[in-house]
Formats: sequence, structure tokens, C-alpha cells
Amino acid sequence: MKISSIIEQQGRSLSFEFFVPKTEKGETSLFEAIRRMESLKPTFVSVTQNATDTGAKNTSRIVRRIKQEISVDPMPHLTCVGQSKEGLRDVLEQYKRLGIENLLILRGDSPHGITKFCPTEGGFLYAKDLVKLAASLETFSIGVAVYPEGHIETRSLEEDMVHCKEKIDAGADFAITQMFFQNRFFYDFMERVQGVGIHIPVIPGIMPVTNIDRIEKLSQLCGATLPGALVEKMEKAEGSSEDVRKAGIEFTVKQCNDLLRNGIRYFHFFTLNQDELVTEIINNLDLDMLQSPATSPVEKH
Repeated sequence: MKISSIIEQQGRSLSFEFFVPKTEKGETSLFEAIRRMESLKPTFVSVTQNATDTGAKNTSRIVRRIKQEISVDPMPHLTCVGQSKEGLRDVLEQYKRLGIENLLILRGDSPHGITKFCPTEGGFLYAKDLVKLAASLETFSIGVAVYPEGHIETRSLEEDMVHCKEKIDAGADFAITQMFFQNRFFYDFMERVQGVGIHIPVIPGIMPVTNIDRIEKLSQLCGATLPGALVEKMEKAEGSSEDVRKAGIEFTVKQCNDLLRNGIRYFHFFTLNQDELVTEIINNLDLDMLQSPATSPVEKH
């Protein structure tokens, strides 16, 4: 079922992102994790695409297995990396034949060590062009990435919002945010979204915090601001892995409960393929609020 239709009907969504493992053992572990998380009744699970020439092929393989073996709708990521327009159209047609109804479309990141994004010859430079191509097939519910603190390559929040609206107007019917760790950035973003007339569901992307070094690196790559108090608390707990884990879970639970209190009913967790951690976080949330109707975070905050 299309994600846009599910969200419209239910008014809420819980979903998880997984990445494509590099080994057969990792793939076995991934599917064990996805099966365990079925009990949480996710709306969908997404599968990332890495920045290699085989990225789309590997993602497609995992998505095909999920569709065959798991009772949850898979949503592949599809990027502009390493593909011509014709190649991307072929991938879209393959997903159509497979019965995939949902896509998350991104420009994608350059391969490691390359700072400036350069499209493949005959390919797309911007996600909006791939959105337009996917929308032309009239098959998919299309999601796009949005950035509460602005895309790291944009010069201002105003410029970021122009690009955001262009991408959505090209054919997207829902959006998922980049990670953020201070909810005020999300609330401010939602005010900007409403200000430019964007009315599709915006799903907060939640990154659990248990390894401060990893999170600091990821934050630097995407331009997400880490609260100084969190960094200090995690560093103080560094001598005990259990204390680090506890501090990280407490932070993420607090972040999500604040979003719930402010009317948010959509959550997308970046699992890093760690189902136990995300399951523990979800089990500590005030899920009664998730069942109540959504309200505008701008009105509530």
C-alpha cells in the first residue's frame, strides 16, 4: 500500500531504516532484525543505497527479499549516484514490475573522498529531476529528504526552502527529515514549510545516540548540531558502555516524547541495523499519545 495513503488514513506512522550489509553474515543478521521488528507493526521499512555503481542493484536485491519474506512494505532509496537517466528509468521500471509502491528519492552522496557531487554522464544533478522522472510513471508514492537545519551545501535556510519546495512540487507526497538532535530545529523547519505552502506529511528522522564518536562524525557530514550537554554527558559515561547506552536511550526517548507532546505522530528511526536498541527506545515511549490524532507542531509548540 502507498505510504501517502496509509498516513492519510491512519494519521500516524512508525518506520525503520536499514542499510545494505556488506557480507552474507550481515545480511542474515539484517533479516533476523527485521523479523523481530515486525511485532512493532511498522508502516514500512526503508533500505538505503550506497554510493557505488552497484548500490541500486544491492538495494533492489534486499528489497526483493523483504517483499518475498517479510510482511512489511519495503521502500528502497533511489539516488542519482552512478546512473544515467536511462539507467534510472530502468531501475524504476524494475521496481514497478516487482510491485514496489514506495520510493525515497535522494540526490545521494559522492563516493568517499570526493567533496563535490558530480553526476554520472547523462545523469541527474538534482533530486528534483529524479522525482519528476519517478512521478511520470504514475506508480509510486514518493518521499524526499528534507533538512531541519538546512542542507549542508545551501547558503541559507531561505535557499534551502526554495530547493525543498521545488523537489516536493516535482511529485513528492511525503518527506523524511535528516537527523536532528534539538527539536527546536524541527519546529522552526515546520514553520518555514507552512510558510511556503508545503502540505505533505513530514516525518522526523530519529537517530538513536549510543556512540558519541560515530554520531559526531555523522553530524559533521550532514550538518546536524549536537547539544553540548549531550556530548558532555556521553563523554563522562565513556568508561562504561552500559552508562553510555543508558544516557543515549534516555536522550532519544526524551526527544521523541517531546515530539509526541507537540502533536507529531510520524517517526522514522535510523536503526543502523540495531533492532534491540530501537525496540527499547520505542518501548519506553508514551505510545498512548501515538494513537491520538496528530496536530500541528507549530500550533502546539
